[in-house]
Amino acid sequence: RIGSATSLSSAVVNSRLQELVKLFKERTEKVKEKLTDLDITSDDESPTASPAKPAPATAPVPPPGGEPEGDKPVGDEHYCEMLCCTFKYRPWLDHLKNYQFPSSIDPLTNLMYVLWLFFVVMAWNWNCWLIPVRWAFPYQTPSNIHCWLLVDYLCDLIYLLDILVFQTRLQFVQGGDIITDKKAMKVNYLQSQRFKMDIVCLLPLDFFYFKVGVNPLLRFPRCLKYMAFFEFNNRLESILSKAYIYRVIRTTAYLLYSLHVNSCLYYWASAYEGLGSTTWVYDGEGNSYIRCYYWAVKTLITIGGLPDPKTLFEIVFQLVNYFTGVFAFSIMIGQMRDVVGAATAGQTYYRSCMDNTIKYMNFYKIPKTVQNRVKMWYEYTWHSQGMLDELELLVQLPDKMRLDIAINVNYNIVSKVALFQGCDRQMIFDMLKRLKSVVYLPNDYVCKKGEIGREMYIIQAGQVQVLGGPDGKTVLVTLKAGSVFGEISLLAAGGGNRRTANVIAHGFANLFILDKKDLNEILVHYPESQKLLRKKAKKMLKNNKLKDEKRARRDLLIIPPKADTPKLFRAALAAMGRRGGKGPLAQLQRRLKELKEMQA
Repeated sequence: RIGSATSLSSAVVNSRLQELVKLFKERTEKVKEKLTDLDITSDDESPTASPAKPAPATAPVPPPGGEPEGDKPVGDEHYCEMLCCTFKYRPWLDHLKNYQFPSSIDPLTNLMYVLWLFFVVMAWNWNCWLIPVRWAFPYQTPSNIHCWLLVDYLCDLIYLLDILVFQTRLQFVQGGDIITDKKAMKVNYLQSQRFKMDIVCLLPLDFFYFKVGVNPLLRFPRCLKYMAFFEFNNRLESILSKAYIYRVIRTTAYLLYSLHVNSCLYYWASAYEGLGSTTWVYDGEGNSYIRCYYWAVKTLITIGGLPDPKTLFEIVFQLVNYFTGVFAFSIMIGQMRDVVGAATAGQTYYRSCMDNTIKYMNFYKIPKTVQNRVKMWYEYTWHSQGMLDELELLVQLPDKMRLDIAINVNYNIVSKVALFQGCDRQMIFDMLKRLKSVVYLPNDYVCKKGEIGREMYIIQAGQVQVLGGPDGKTVLVTLKAGSVFGEISLLAAGGGNRRTANVIAHGFANLFILDKKDLNEILVHYPESQKLLRKKAKKMLKNNKLKDEKRARRDLLIIPPKADTPKLFRAALAAMGRRGGKGPLAQLQRRLKELKEMQA
């Protein structure tokens, strides 16, 4: 028993040692591969060691729980230790303390500048909307004058900060160069028309308050900062994905503001004539602003039903109001029509193309099944990508921008294609610009077995199925988004570029197509990549032919080869043969011999 236990333990130790030796060998082989193959090693530089911090004079008190300081997670680096407690402070306070205002601001892409313009526009709107109200209506009283003045001077502070801090730091283009020099940016602003308007906006007419009282009309120059409003509109529209919504809101605000100014003028005219003195003026009952605004709406929209003016002043005021209302309202309607027309231009183009196609199909009496598929293609293509042909949009862009868009959309997929790995990077960039987007409907044939292959396909969205088998309808594999097929057909020659299987769209499928002609035009400029691609294509074709030959030899066998007879079963058959060859085992032995002869 002692000997058996010793042998058992030695066997376990030996097996364990063999496993360790095997693991060490595998590790050695991996290290050798990394040293010999440069592609496996990472090109990233190793991080530089951070400078060591001096150790504190006294050891810090460990936090509750006994966790050593070296094992603290990265997220706990914002802890502050004091006495026996650990307090956590917010890291954004450090960012706020260490924040440095930029020395130059890009007005086209800086979101912080757009946010600042929003505050400037809010201050401008305060002046434009409330100066007429405070001048016409009795809403500014001695009891609340301090509130009005507080907001007024807060808006003046925003105007002043815009001049001193932001406008003098705006970058500009001169001779094709982006100027970021502080002195040059300041001089450019001081010589601009905007600086003159900004100075006029901040004219200190408030000093006349000491002589004539707090008259809101003295703040009218603050409304001349309209350039900031239009700049904010341009910057905001370039950021928004649906800018037409903001344009509709802005046009509606123009209409409301014109009604607002008209209501203020009507109350001023009523107060000049005397409230309730005639049937035309405001009678002084109810909410004065709401009632005057209602009168302004009926006047500008020319609804009618207004009382007739009595005095000469009232007649002249009403005539001017009618003419101004018709002119302003027609401008608003025309601008709203342009905004809505621009927002629905793409939809109008889509409907026009679809209507013309349907008219064409009806003229030539195309079958309804084909017409329904055409309609389905139009609807899916429009709803999936918002346009019928992407090239119509991209053709307007410069070549460099088209390349940037193509890299962001397709480079990650194309770079993973085995056929193009190792090729010139610029060659792949040129190839990305030649890709064409195509939409396939459910059960559409992308390619058929035996046809000449002239394209490579990249699946952008959806799925396709590869069919095969005796009937050609068995699903061999389903390819999803990011997969590539048909790449061998681009370089195969001598009849080797025929499709080897049927590929159909499983549902709607968006594919990118690279034409063989386009690839050949690109490879003319990259001879090294052309040689590499030819070599890879020959190797892939050779492997495919070997697989086809094996599959063909396997299909030719009428009776597939049987597995070898087990040794124990063969020994039993031999024993029965020595006994005389009788019984069921002997019959099985004779049957096996007949099968072997048939196979031969």
